[in-house]
Amino acid sequence: MSSWTDKRPMSPHVQVWKWHLTMASSILHRVTGVGNYVGIVLVIAWLFATAVGPDLYEPLAGLIGSIWGQLILFGFTLSVCYHLLNGLRHLVMDAGAGLNPKFAGFTAGLAIVLAAALAVAIWYLAGLVPGVDPINMTGAAS
Repeated sequence: MSSWTDKRPMSPHVQVWKWHLTMASSILHRVTGVGNYVGIVLVIAWLFATAVGPDLYEPLAGLIGSIWGQLILFGFTLSVCYHLLNGLRHLVMDAGAGLNPKFAGFTAGLAIVLAAALAVAIWYLAGLVPGVDPINMTGAAS
């Protein structure tokens, strides 16, 4: 038997709490906020390396050009996109709109899907997708 003597109910434990999309969205928003800080430190390191010269820039460029570096950069792009879109969602909710649980769940899922689409579009249009040239597409009118 528990030694709990307070008449008020205890908060449910994580193992018995029913996960829902808005809760995951809130946690993901916080995680991407921290990830954005880490990502901006990497961008500042890259800018610093370009200013110092080739001795520091070349190893960093090799790391960034690797598959792991590209995955980290894409993850940073995805993090920024999600944090931006979910931040806009929160602004709308702070104004008092979109507080219905079904609509809040819909907009939480929409922010995730749109963030992924936006990150892919940014990489595609910037020419960062390996093997794809967005300007000279084959079959396009010349």
